[in-house]
Amino acid sequence: MGIGLVDPILKSIADQLDATPSQVSLLFTSYMAVMGVAMLVTGVVSSRIGAKKTLLSGLALIIVFSALAGMSDSIGAIVAFRAGWGLGNALFIATALSTIVTAARGSVAQAIILFEAALGLGIAAGPLLGGALGSISWRAPFLGVAGLMTIALVATTFLLPSTPAVGRRTSLADPFRALRYPGLLTIALTALFYNMGFFTLLAFTPFPLDMNAHQVGLIFFGWGLLLAITSVWVAPALQRRFGAVPTVLGSLALFGLDLAAMAIWTDDKTVLVVGVIVAGAFLGVNNTVITEAVMGAAPVERPVASAAYSFVRFSGGAVAPYAAGKLGENVSVHAPFWMGAGAVGLAIVVLAVGAKHLRGEHAPAAHSEAEAEAELIGDAS
Repeated sequence: MGIGLVDPILKSIADQLDATPSQVSLLFTSYMAVMGVAMLVTGVVSSRIGAKKTLLSGLALIIVFSALAGMSDSIGAIVAFRAGWGLGNALFIATALSTIVTAARGSVAQAIILFEAALGLGIAAGPLLGGALGSISWRAPFLGVAGLMTIALVATTFLLPSTPAVGRRTSLADPFRALRYPGLLTIALTALFYNMGFFTLLAFTPFPLDMNAHQVGLIFFGWGLLLAITSVWVAPALQRRFGAVPTVLGSLALFGLDLAAMAIWTDDKTVLVVGVIVAGAFLGVNNTVITEAVMGAAPVERPVASAAYSFVRFSGGAVAPYAAGKLGENVSVHAPFWMGAGAVGLAIVVLAVGAKHLRGEHAPAAHSEAEAEAELIGDAS
C-alpha cells in the first residue's frame, strides 16, 4: 500500500510548500537513488543477519523516515527523509518473498498465491487511501505509511519465527561481476530506459492533471488495479504464449504510444486520465515478465542478479522525475511525456539488439517463486 500512498499528494505538497514540480520530483529521485545503491548491499546484510532481522530493520527505517517526512515543513527535509525511506524499502524488498515462503505452513504454491493476492490488493488500494488521507492534509499519507508499517513491524516481531542467516555470504562486488553477462546487462539497460518513462508518468502527471488529492487517488487506483490484474494473471499467460522478449517488446511499444498520446494531448485531462489508467496494464505485464527474465539472464544467484538489475534500473527512476519536472518548467508541459516516450523507445532498441543473449529464457510456472519474485521486484518501485 505504501508504494502508491504518496503519489496523490504531489501537487498538494507543491502548492502548500511553495515548491516547483522539479523540487517535488526529488522525492522520487532521492528515494530511488538510495534504494538502487542499497540493493547492492541488501544481499550482504541478509546473508549475515538473517531474513527476519533484515525485514525488521527495513520496516523500522520506513516508519521513522516516513513519520519524519510527515512532520517536516520544507521540501528539502522531505526529500532527505525519503532517502532514508528508500534504504528501508530496499531491505524490505530483499527479504519479503523468501520470508513468506519460509514461514508458510502450506505448500510453496499456496504461499505464493497469498503473496500475489496481498501485493495486488496493496498496489491497488494504496493510491485510493493516499487520496483519501491527502484530502485531509498532505502530511496524512506520510503518517499513514508510518502507521501501516508499525502494524507490519509488530506483527512480524511476534508472529514470524526466527530466520537465521543461511546460504553463501555475498560480497559487494558480486552484482558488478554479474553485469559482465550480456543477457543481464541487456535486461538492466532496457529497464533503465523503461523506468524513465514509468517515473515520468508517476511523478509528473499529477501536475498537468491539476486535480485534488482524492481525484488523483481514484485515477491511480484504476492504474494500480490494472497493474495488479495484468501482473498476476495476464503477464504469465502472454509469456507462455509468445515468449519473454516479444511480450516485453509489445508492452513497451504500447506504453511508448500511450506516453506519446499524453504528450500530444497534455491539455486534455480526459486523455491524461485514460492514459494513466491504461498504462497500468502495460506496466503490469512488463514489470512481471522483464523482471522474471532477469532470474535466468546470467548464471548467478537470484539475489545477486536482482541486486545488479535493480541498481541499474533504479538509476532511471532517480533521473527521470527531476528531468521531467525541469522540462515541464522550462520547455513545455508536453516535453516530459515526449522524454518518457523517447526513453521507452530506447528501451525497445536495446532489447531488440540484445535479444540474442536472452534465448534461454523460459516462462515462469504459475504461482512459482520466479513469478512472484518478478512481481515483487518489478512493482516495488
